[in-house]
Amino acid sequence: MNKDAKIAILGAAGLVGKSITNYLVNNGYTNLLPVTRKDVDLKAQEAVDYWFAVNRPEYIILAAAKVGGILNNSKHPADFGYENGIIQMNVLSCSHKYNVKKLLFLGSACIYPKETPQPIKEEYLLSNYLEPTNEMYALAKVYGLKLCQAYKKQYGCNFISCMPSNLYGVFDNFSVNGGHVIPANVRKFHAAKLANDPVVTCFGTGQVYREFLYAEDLAEACVFLMNEYNDLETINIGYGDDITIFDLMNLISKVVGYTGRVEWDTTKPNGVTKRLLDSSKIHKLGWKAKVPLEEGLIRTYKWYTTSPEVRV
Repeated sequence: MNKDAKIAILGAAGLVGKSITNYLVNNGYTNLLPVTRKDVDLKAQEAVDYWFAVNRPEYIILAAAKVGGILNNSKHPADFGYENGIIQMNVLSCSHKYNVKKLLFLGSACIYPKETPQPIKEEYLLSNYLEPTNEMYALAKVYGLKLCQAYKKQYGCNFISCMPSNLYGVFDNFSVNGGHVIPANVRKFHAAKLANDPVVTCFGTGQVYREFLYAEDLAEACVFLMNEYNDLETINIGYGDDITIFDLMNLISKVVGYTGRVEWDTTKPNGVTKRLLDSSKIHKLGWKAKVPLEEGLIRTYKWYTTSPEVRV
């Protein structure tokens, strides 16, 4: 992508979209279209078509999605399935119609099967049953990346897709009920510290493994792929190491400075036992993540306690 190319970042108000926008700005890209819900309702086909007709973007990074943690996915499966599906259909069809030069679709590691060999290679997608707690979100995302492949096969559209591991960082949603595991628990531990609560209760058993990628690393990887990758198949983006949720909670407690104890609500779901991506494909192309988990948590907590932009 040329530095003056017209690049639209759809979902620019979220963690991924803001991180990508900031990365592009900081690296000299000058003709950006950060798109939020206020600019266009991506669920409305006519509105999306009108936006494309007026703005004519050359490149699209599709980071817009309805996202949430295990409980939110479990309680609202229809919403996650419908909203993500319709956003993807509208954006991809208009990207084809208005001759977008290249589009990057962001999937998610959580759409890989519940039971799959570790670390997870790209070809393991759809090789087994999905995790029930986020089945509809996963199905919608699988459809999105398969639709990218279909447009590439049928029309030659340069639509690519990537599969990031669990994300966290500044600009995240720190809602206890609606946020992902790191931001939700950063908020929970911080509140407990301020209130001198002796106990923080966390969900599940803590004995499951997750890989976490700092959003700034993902942003760099996305721009790297827009410049270097054009293949039909999706590509993983991970940090390359994982951690138990038990150890993660202890690390968050340390970073926040909480001195009480952690208890576990085993009536809440764990999700899959382990999810670690095989990111050797993108490593061979020349990209690797840079920010270790503890450093990323320190940056995230500092931002949470100092930024007026925090979403709760």
